[in-house]
Amino acid sequence: MQHKRQQGFTLIEIMVVIVILGVLAALVVPKVMERPDQARVVAAKHDIGAIVQALKLYKLDNTAYPTTEQGLKALVQKPTVPPIPNNWKTGGYLDKLPQDPWGRDYQYLSPGIHGEIDIFSYGADGAAGGEGSDADIGSW
Repeated sequence: MQHKRQQGFTLIEIMVVIVILGVLAALVVPKVMERPDQARVVAAKHDIGAIVQALKLYKLDNTAYPTTEQGLKALVQKPTVPPIPNNWKTGGYLDKLPQDPWGRDYQYLSPGIHGEIDIFSYGADGAAGGEGSDADIGSW
């Protein structure tokens, strides 16, 4: 009677496969995990572009941008703080003010540091400055 050798994987073979999968995961996972941050940055840039366009329409109607004190809310509700716009569009310039992809309000300066107006998000860290995914994202 001959014994047939059972076929299967040895513990060493399984360990080698697990190590290879671990190395591949270590290389691939960081690249995949960066994508949400990139998507948030793209979404913030898109929102800022839409806000800039609404502000340009506001300026066309009213000869000036809203003041920093009036803020971006002037695009949704007629300002009650002087200077009161004479030709404010009924219904506003935006349906609602978007929040940045991190759930915070966009910042607005008029006059801006980088130009006539500045619209920006503080990015992932919520603080001024930063680098990489923590960098500020703005209209400049």
